[in-house]
Amino acid sequence: MADYPIEKIRNIGIIAHIDAGKTTVSERVLFYTGVSHKIGEVHEGTTVLDWMEQERERGITITAAATTVFWIPSYLKERKKDQEYKINIIDTPGHVDFTVEVERSLRVLDGGVVVFDGVAGVEPQSETVWRQADKYHVPRICFINKLDRMGASFERSFESILERLTDKAVAVAIPMGLEEKFMGVIDLIRQKAVSFEGEAGERIVENDIPANYIEEAKKWREKLLENLADEDDLIAEKYLSGQELSIEEIKKSLRIATLKSRLVPVFCGSALQNKGVQLVIDGVIDYLPSPVDVPPVKGIDSKTGQEIFREPKEDTPFSALAFKVATDPFVGSLTYFRVYSGTLTAGSYLLNSTKNDKERIGRILQMHANDRRDLKDISAGNIGAAVGLKNTTTGDTLTDPEHSVILEKITFPEPVVGLSIEPKTKADQEKLGLALKRLSEEDPTFKIKGDLETGQTIISGMGELHLEIIVDRMKREFKVEANVGRPEVAYKESVKGTAEAEGKYIRQSGGRGQYGHVWLRVEPRERGQGFEFINAIKGGVIPQEFISAIEKGVREAMDKGVFAGYPLVDFAVTLYDGSYHEVDSSEAAFKIAGSIALQEAVRRSNPYLLEPIMKVEVVTPEKFLGEVTGNINSKRGRIEKMEERINIKVIDAKVPLSEMFGYATTLRSMTEGRASFTMEFDHYDEVPSGIAQLIIEGKKK
Repeated sequence: MADYPIEKIRNIGIIAHIDAGKTTVSERVLFYTGVSHKIGEVHEGTTVLDWMEQERERGITITAAATTVFWIPSYLKERKKDQEYKINIIDTPGHVDFTVEVERSLRVLDGGVVVFDGVAGVEPQSETVWRQADKYHVPRICFINKLDRMGASFERSFESILERLTDKAVAVAIPMGLEEKFMGVIDLIRQKAVSFEGEAGERIVENDIPANYIEEAKKWREKLLENLADEDDLIAEKYLSGQELSIEEIKKSLRIATLKSRLVPVFCGSALQNKGVQLVIDGVIDYLPSPVDVPPVKGIDSKTGQEIFREPKEDTPFSALAFKVATDPFVGSLTYFRVYSGTLTAGSYLLNSTKNDKERIGRILQMHANDRRDLKDISAGNIGAAVGLKNTTTGDTLTDPEHSVILEKITFPEPVVGLSIEPKTKADQEKLGLALKRLSEEDPTFKIKGDLETGQTIISGMGELHLEIIVDRMKREFKVEANVGRPEVAYKESVKGTAEAEGKYIRQSGGRGQYGHVWLRVEPRERGQGFEFINAIKGGVIPQEFISAIEKGVREAMDKGVFAGYPLVDFAVTLYDGSYHEVDSSEAAFKIAGSIALQEAVRRSNPYLLEPIMKVEVVTPEKFLGEVTGNINSKRGRIEKMEERINIKVIDAKVPLSEMFGYATTLRSMTEGRASFTMEFDHYDEVPSGIAQLIIEGKKK
């Protein structure tokens, strides 16, 4: 592993809106770097990284696939082995239902390649992944893809990046021709026209810029240099005094600005036509960070609680973050992890500091989609997978037992859609439990809970497609046959007012009795602030050992809901009074008292229902615009803006999720199958009282 100095490692993710061509780009990268000898195609179902059956059938990425490739920059005249870089790539899904895969990948990556469709430009999911990358401070480069398609426009796509994502984007390459006339790109830094020859575009040919493109290239290069001059005084000095800047000076300055997220280099091409991808791989090496270029990872000392930093060096104490758990048919449970510091040897023992649990690392693997290669050890800056970890789940920290640290966890969005599931036969019952447990370990946005009233199991996830894939995987991978109910919305409850209530649980039986008595106050909190439990007991009115039992009772009652049976959110509970009995008081009695008091206080505090509101984008031909907008309005939708893209209209709206089930079919029949839509979760909002009443009555039936 240490053959590659840490400066020559890149950990990158390929992220984009669904159908922007992410997997096609990744497949080209694998081919040009010599990892695969044949280019896999999404439309033929032969891709290497989309290896699950469901991915190949649907032509979409569902699970983030990790792979490692090696690359010597293509512009080097003599390409020697010692100039080679190691690139760990994660190809992430574009569909919003699998947003967890993007979230956890970005947490452990150092840089990102964001792919855009050259016809559509920035799309809703592009904005989501961009915000996720901002959250984790991931420097990125952009690739405007599909410039060979009908209606493609580099300029319009570039403008949409400036308008909707960042005003820091700078073009480093522009296309020569568009649509069927697209023939190659102009490298603005090297001032060369680059074409890609050979059966798969593997031969890069550089020429002088054709006369008809000189003016345009000059205009774009000036913009690039102006942006660099704003960031770098040395460049500004030379540029303003009219001196010629060398390629090295421009690259060095652009690298520094990209690492600080001050500028975002933009490349272009067509992955399907094998044009422009090699320049993007060069861009990964030239502009994206190595593990040494990112700040040391921050964590908390699990013994003292103090903040500590871990440097990305091989000789420091080991620390790594598990970011994905996957079930592999050949080796069992695989845990993907990113090493932040130190070195790990196969067969050694580690501490899972999040759970304070010892783990033995059986084998360490370097992954290539669903193929694998055994490694003796793995050091700082690398991404690998471990076999044989018993209790490690997504977001856990693995660390040297002597120098324990807990790294920042990954936070995941809450599921918004649920459905009931029950086994078909007695034999399926056991298999169902096992399958659901395995799948929930792999995917933190997939939740399971039992409905005590109906005896059913309710599974919830990020959307209809998410749950459809889960059910499909259960049937194929775990051979479980199950009856599945209709998808239902994950409503939540909250409170508007403040109220107090008493909870008393007193039982006298022959022997020792039960006594628990509490007073609670319930208050609303801002939307999205979650739940807070405040212990305001003074003078030992209730002994300390019963407080956690009261909190447990409160939390259990919250999960079941009070008003309509949905979980309670965004409120605070203050425990301020009560009493106890020397002999009869117990944790169980106080737990029940806490639960009784919460239910009563919530009933008095004006409870209400919350529903998930989705951000919906509909792309439709103009002639159906009236019908589509009318339909959105009838669904309690709020249209926020409309814009035009060559002969089609794009509608942005916010619509309650409950109104969106089956929308794909409605939209198709309304527009002769010519419109499409995407939707993602935006926020929770109050359900109008008339509709809330119907939901509650429906739930009680």
